[in-house]
Amino acid sequence: MSIEDRAKATSKNVEGKVQETVGNVTGNPEDQAEGKAKQGEAEVRHGAENLKDKVKKALD
Repeated sequence: MSIEDRAKATSKNVEGKVQETVGNVTGNPEDQAEGKAKQGEAEVRHGAENLKDKVKKALD
């Protein structure tokens, strides 16, 4: 797994959590939704990296 890709996914997750929290505090549903979407994107990225690892392990 690429450490760089994993770091990007983690960064996107943190960014999403912060944006969602800001949306909760300010009562802005758009920020809440965008924050949740970023967290979902990060989850997909992590899943893709995990799948790459499994495939690589199976081929080794």
